[in-house]
Amino acid sequence: MFAIVEIAGQQFKVEEGQEIYVHRLQAEEGDKVSFDKVYLTAGDAGVSVGSPTVGASVSATVLEHLRGDKVIVFRKKRRKGFKVRNGHRQALTKIKIDGIA
Repeated sequence: MFAIVEIAGQQFKVEEGQEIYVHRLQAEEGDKVSFDKVYLTAGDAGVSVGSPTVGASVSATVLEHLRGDKVIVFRKKRRKGFKVRNGHRQALTKIKIDGIA
């Protein structure tokens, strides 16, 4: 069984037992979180598509908070001698999907 769910402004296809990285959540490590914006569920009983949401919820456990790989942001204007080099590391949360109900 899988579901399409919105977590922190992004949509993910999730299954039970899956571990995914999402934008930083305001929860402590080990906390249980629930997501109610479920747009689609599919399983043995068939496919259920919401308009806009299905009456389901996805529960998950926060495993850890971490930061992503560094991304270099480089800006340049040709023939002007203008160069700016910045780095960015996204704050992420690793969660494990416990169940879809």
